[in-house]
Amino acid sequence: MNRRTALAALAALPALPRLVRGAPRPNFLWLSCEDTSPTLGCYGDAYADTPHLDALAADGVRYLRCFTHAGVCAPSRSGLITGCYPGSIGSCHMRNQAVPPPEVRCFPELLRAAGYWCSNNSKTDYQFAPPPGAWDECHGKAHWQQRAAEQPFFSVFNLTVTHEGQVRNLGRAQEAQRASLGDRRHDPARAPLPTYYVDTPVVRRAVANYYDHVTLMDQQCGELLAQLAADGLRDNTIIWFWGDHGWGLPRGKRWLYDSGIRAPLLVWVPPALRSLVWPDGAPPAGSSNDQLVAFLDFAPTLLTLAGLPAGPPLVGQPFLGPARRPPRQYVYATRDRMDETYDHIRSVRDERFKYLRNYCPHLSRAEPVAYGEVTALLQELRRAAAAGRLNAAQAVFFEPRKPVEELYDTVTDPEELHNLAADPAHRATLLRLRAAHAAWREQSGDIGLVPEAEFNDWQRPGGQPATTAAPGLRATAAGDGWQVELHCQTRGASLRYRLDEGRWQLYTTPVRLPRGVRLTWQASRIGYQPSAERTWREGPATVAAAPATDPPPWRERCDPAVLRRLWALKDLQLTPGGTTARVAALADPAPPVRYWAVIDLLAEGAAAAHQDRLRPLLADPSPSVQCAAAEALGPLDPAAVAQLGELLRRTGAIAVMAGNALWHLGDAVRPLLPLFQDLAPRATGDLQKLLHRLLQRCGVEPPAPVPAAD
Repeated sequence: MNRRTALAALAALPALPRLVRGAPRPNFLWLSCEDTSPTLGCYGDAYADTPHLDALAADGVRYLRCFTHAGVCAPSRSGLITGCYPGSIGSCHMRNQAVPPPEVRCFPELLRAAGYWCSNNSKTDYQFAPPPGAWDECHGKAHWQQRAAEQPFFSVFNLTVTHEGQVRNLGRAQEAQRASLGDRRHDPARAPLPTYYVDTPVVRRAVANYYDHVTLMDQQCGELLAQLAADGLRDNTIIWFWGDHGWGLPRGKRWLYDSGIRAPLLVWVPPALRSLVWPDGAPPAGSSNDQLVAFLDFAPTLLTLAGLPAGPPLVGQPFLGPARRPPRQYVYATRDRMDETYDHIRSVRDERFKYLRNYCPHLSRAEPVAYGEVTALLQELRRAAAAGRLNAAQAVFFEPRKPVEELYDTVTDPEELHNLAADPAHRATLLRLRAAHAAWREQSGDIGLVPEAEFNDWQRPGGQPATTAAPGLRATAAGDGWQVELHCQTRGASLRYRLDEGRWQLYTTPVRLPRGVRLTWQASRIGYQPSAERTWREGPATVAAAPATDPPPWRERCDPAVLRRLWALKDLQLTPGGTTARVAALADPAPPVRYWAVIDLLAEGAAAAHQDRLRPLLADPSPSVQCAAAEALGPLDPAAVAQLGELLRRTGAIAVMAGNALWHLGDAVRPLLPLFQDLAPRATGDLQKLLHRLLQRCGVEPPAPVPAAD
């Protein structure tokens, strides 16, 4: 949906009856926190100490089945802000800077176009830099108080005190925060431990620290709610509290079990707005709601409550208000690269059963991710695993392989420990959810199986980000001033402007400009560099727009037939056999299909038997295919290991892919120790983490600590 279509839709939307009668439009306050499961008193957690959120829930509605589409912050937030699945817009790999299709917007822009003040305080982490038009204010002091008088607002406050990095940090600042709770600090002896954790003082202290930080977060929520009331705004503000995914402890964050994707969601509505939110009658105060709610439902729900349309490309459905839809049957979630470590998992869940599809069953759940490895709790679990002190439930996470499919009854098995995928009694449920997953991946156009190096070349040919074309201007004399129209040739671009040194405003209609006033304007698009700012003050009546030089949208390079061949190849994992088809796929014209044909032969242990078919792929035109072939042949041929070393010298995703392949080869990489020592001091980010890990495998300490990421 381009801007003209969006604005036309706004104009065409019938006004809600309450708005016709002149009632003010509702305000929206979002209180979001990080890395927090529904571990609140209002969710029945007796160990939690969350009085402010409990009070909010006591007069609001508590959602029991709210789920994000990704168990880690950046992909989760990218989908939330755009209303699109990460696999649909290219934001599925952790911190891969995405270039979404041109029709995709940050949804607050639609609110701004309708006159709302939109502020974000202050985390973005959308997998792309937020374009200038996304928010009126986006910084650590952004607040509803900065809006114009009587202007409706949508204000977001992102509370980071519960983040994994804060909870596990034993530094002076974090200890002071926890100590500030006094006798409200949580007693480790009473900490509720999941069955899959060992019971040791280290584990208990880690869980108690988490709950301490949840209490600190609750205090911050209380302060913001008190400020809203002091400003006299509570009577016209709908309040949402939510967490961006599950808790930041092992087998929670980053995973697609409920401990990673189930989030708290509280909605509080002032009495004057309850008939808008619940046209058929408001539920009693303190109610709970057990319908499935997806994070992708947030944007369309908020937009329609504001009286705006919420059509494509938004894929969620309103769950409140006059446009609400019947409860959804399924929620979907994805796991792809987590920092430096690759995997590919998809899940679908109904009200009771959870289905997971492990597309890389040859990889352990315990594959290291550097940022999580420094967590004391995970270190304790690894020590217990190495000492053989884990029971059956605790050892599952450390198994060397994953099953291709997992199926859990979340009612009888809320910790998702008993895999029912092979149980004949649950065969019908398995087939139903398997089919739901297959339908979803095609409907959403999920590109997660496209090797990241291939995909990055699609979205940024040559590796360089595109720049939004310089926008143009047409001015027409109007009375004692000018009527100015702005335009840009880049598909999907948004425009903003300001008069003299005033505030930036989103451009939606021609601007009335008094004589002698300077106009500054700029264009931007998600995933592109913004254009340079241009200025005009009673100059030529026309300023030409620069021609667009951006590459074709990557969706035009993504052949749906290739995706279908990919899925068909991967679905060979669901039945015995398939080797012959995998060998035939080595000659497929599409590099992604060739790549996965190699990986699947490797995963089934058939690489040695077919090495004569794999060796030519060491010279494949696609570096991704070369990387897969070298990994498959690495145990058989030192030259293949050396080729991975050459790929490691490159920049970007292919180097990270090569680093993962080398990690999987174990001790066979020791001849490359001089290369690792040469590259490590200059490497950054995910490649640095992999090199540090490879050095440690070779018995050499890394040159510097692994930097914190998220």
